[in-house]
Amino acid sequence: MPSSEKFRDHVLQQFKGELRVTTRKMMGEYILYADGKVFGGIYDDRLLVKPVAAALAMLPGAKKQLPYDGAKPMLRVTSEQIADSKFLAKLLDAMLPELPASAKKKK
Repeated sequence: MPSSEKFRDHVLQQFKGELRVTTRKMMGEYILYADGKVFGGIYDDRLLVKPVAAALAMLPGAKKQLPYDGAKPMLRVTSEQIADSKFLAKLLDAMLPELPASAKKKK
């Protein structure tokens, strides 16, 4: 089931003030970027983030879930955590230094 634009808009609204957060639609889902780095995505109307050390520390009870068949597990951010925009900003700030820069496309 593809994710809805309504859920994507809700998540992006919670990152208000975080203009560096952008999305890219891919196969009915949304990849989330911040400062050019992939930090998570919206899959089946679930916010999932990469399981880097900072995310594991800030989301100690988070369930690991597959965004799609064959993918690596990611951490699910609960609806209560999504509703807390300050928490999302702290999570993003903690994760960014641990994420690799996006690969440049070859021409």
